[in-house]
Amino acid sequence: MTEAVNGARPRGLFVGLCTVDVIQLVDHVPGPDEKLTAREQTVAAGGPAANAAVAFAHLGGTAGLLTAVGSHPLGLAATADLDRFGVNVRDLAADSAEPPAVSSILVTASSGERAVASTNATAHRLPPPDDLETLVAACDIVEFDGHHGELASAAARTARATGRTTLLDGGSWKDGTRDLLPSVDVAVCSADFHPPGTSTPADTLRFLRRHGVAWAAVSRGGEPIVWAGPDGNGGTVEVPSVRVVDTLGAGDFLHGALAHHLAAQGKLTSDGFAAALRGAAEVAARACASFGTRAWMHP
Repeated sequence: MTEAVNGARPRGLFVGLCTVDVIQLVDHVPGPDEKLTAREQTVAAGGPAANAAVAFAHLGGTAGLLTAVGSHPLGLAATADLDRFGVNVRDLAADSAEPPAVSSILVTASSGERAVASTNATAHRLPPPDDLETLVAACDIVEFDGHHGELASAAARTARATGRTTLLDGGSWKDGTRDLLPSVDVAVCSADFHPPGTSTPADTLRFLRRHGVAWAAVSRGGEPIVWAGPDGNGGTVEVPSVRVVDTLGAGDFLHGALAHHLAAQGKLTSDGFAAALRGAAEVAARACASFGTRAWMHP
């Protein structure tokens, strides 16, 4: 277990999407009117922020999740799953009886690639809670995935104002992402994250730097992670080679593990950032070596 700089367990607040993931392992993605029998099935809470919180808690941190779930039985199942893995859920849609977002996911057995359909965060508008400053102040790091944009922006501004490290999971460019950037200390984005006018990882890193992000990185699946820091420093971090079974959630777990490393480090340095990315990549690779989003945590 890693300890934060003050000797306590790292504390993280994760702001964003929570879904119910129904994951099927198939030989191929079915075509029109085709039915097939899956090899395996698993059901778990999902979403970038939720999965990152699970990884953070698994690594020994204290994880809170600020999200929308609701009181529908499917939502209660998601909350129970997160509770089982040590995530403290603050549900800002607790009075809603509507079903939560359900992600239907097909994982191709031969490649580990996934196909996903979900409504994501479209069903809820989440204004920040009255005690947001208290929630943020109780943490070392605040991570947001860009979903529930109004809530994410408020959390990012509050974290910046209270001196807490902020981490953006840039899975894709979203409406409102630009508004987040002035309050972001660290942004780690996928290769699918394309700010306006960018087409390469180098473009993305320059864009983030111009918009005030001090530390940034772009993950590219099994290819090395490219990163850049203040004063023009940067480099690459190798990703461990594994037999890929399922890529679902790998980026989420990368961010959860990175948040844990950053919270434990305190003040960032180039060597520390590269080491944190390296440790996070090891966690993500481990997650890719098993089916579903929970098996990697079991010995």
